[in-house]
Amino acid sequence: MAKRDLYIDYNKHKKRRGNRSPKTFRNIVIIIILATVLGLGAYYLAKEGFISLDFLSIAKEDPEVIEQAAQESTQENIKDENLSSPKNEGESLEPETEEIKETEDSLQETVNSQNNDKVPVKKEGTKVKGIYVTGPVAGNANRMGKLVDLVNTTELNAMVIDIKNDTGEITYNMEHDLVSEMGANTNYVANMEQLVKDLKEQDIYLIARVVAFKDPLLAKKKPELCIKNTDGSPFRDKDGLGWVNPYNKDVWEYIIQVSKEAVDIGFDEIQFDYIRFSTDPKMKNVDFGIEAEGKSKTDIIIEFTEYAYEELSSYGAFVSADVYGAIIDSEIDRAIVGQDYVEMSKHLDYICPMIYPSHYADGSFEIEYPDLEPYKLILASLNESKEVLSEIEEGEHVAIVRPWLQ
Repeated sequence: MAKRDLYIDYNKHKKRRGNRSPKTFRNIVIIIILATVLGLGAYYLAKEGFISLDFLSIAKEDPEVIEQAAQESTQENIKDENLSSPKNEGESLEPETEEIKETEDSLQETVNSQNNDKVPVKKEGTKVKGIYVTGPVAGNANRMGKLVDLVNTTELNAMVIDIKNDTGEITYNMEHDLVSEMGANTNYVANMEQLVKDLKEQDIYLIARVVAFKDPLLAKKKPELCIKNTDGSPFRDKDGLGWVNPYNKDVWEYIIQVSKEAVDIGFDEIQFDYIRFSTDPKMKNVDFGIEAEGKSKTDIIIEFTEYAYEELSSYGAFVSADVYGAIIDSEIDRAIVGQDYVEMSKHLDYICPMIYPSHYADGSFEIEYPDLEPYKLILASLNESKEVLSEIEEGEHVAIVRPWLQ
């Protein structure tokens, strides 16, 4: 789930621009080769049951995998990838075993302290360890059969399945008036209800991925619901895609209705993605309408999160949301995307910060090149998460942290 439009806080951390030096280029090539080798090795070991992969991402047209960490198991994944990347050609690539020994207890304490003793799935004591599956993959019996076998032969126990994707498509023939009117049904999965039943019989915990405000299809079919420029024309991001207006309550109702349909057929959890505003530079020229008067972007995203949590919790589902890792400690990033880490955590069962080292500016957390030192970056981010969530008063609800790892 690549977040290509991630905003970097340039005012806080100076981002290098221009061409990289030949030395830097060689280092990048070395890192790419090492990452490829390590990734293939990790996947083989995971398949054979030697290591634990917490969240695997199955790409839309290719079964390549990308890791996402489930809560409480971040430490295991980070330790496997903790190789010191050279700052120059003369340094070695030996594991930083001493640093791991010094920080592993701290990291486990960080993650555990955020769990709040709340079980991540409906079976007490069970951790979420799953794979992300797109609509086309979910509708392919052969590929799904292999994924079910993978779940049954490893520590995996969950699947995140696209229900409403980032193009606005519904991945099966959902019986909903607006979905039918827009032609949003793709029928990637011919019988989603039967698929859910089959997966539940395999004792698999099911998470429905629902993309919230990035919905080019709804924006096109129902222009009254889309974000508009100040001249009244529909807003389009750098990819030419429209977004729906988070201030419009009709948009909220559509998202919640789609989510409830997923719960009705057996999904245990709704996971919102793109629960935010576009970061496109042209967003400074938009008009959100009279509904936005007196309300900031963070105000309305918090309000939606609270509403969605109340609606879906009472409907019997767990609720989670993907958020940018940068919002944990950056007020500028929070204001641009509309995500407030602490306040959203008060209205979710799980919050999933996307801690992607390559998306952090050089110098973040006093790390010269974060993408070359993922362990330090992830540890620093989780420690910052722990610190900011400690601001929530004792006894008040706080989400479990379930970070995405790159």
